[in-house]
Amino acid sequence: MSQDETNFGRLRIDKWLWAARFFKTRSLSADAIRGGKITVNGEAAKPARMIQAGDQVRVRLGAYTHVVIVRALSERRGPAPEAAKLYEETADSRAAREHLAEQHRLAPPVFVREEKGRPTKRDRRELDRLRDERGS
Repeated sequence: MSQDETNFGRLRIDKWLWAARFFKTRSLSADAIRGGKITVNGEAAKPARMIQAGDQVRVRLGAYTHVVIVRALSERRGPAPEAAKLYEETADSRAAREHLAEQHRLAPPVFVREEKGRPTKRDRRELDRLRDERGS
């Protein structure tokens, strides 16, 4: 029996993540897997881990976590609508991502320090006036 016959209906996780458009390249998907950002059925995965339809894959991309069920396998990367048919995101995962996105949207902006440089003549006069008022 050849390698293809023993793995019928199965595909490497790094290829599937690339085909499902979670990552732009296979090497990026393999790096994410090695970095511990991908789990399959609750277990840490390696790039050569074989998956099949029905497996649960957890993908952490930045602050967001996608929990998806594998619905189909594809070794080629197609258009986004075709890639979306390869998986189904769980309702809990979608709700959690939307909640986190809403929190990010409502969060106060990060403090940005205004860099003005040296005080202008007007600023110096204002400082002098304030010092004179305090000193008197």
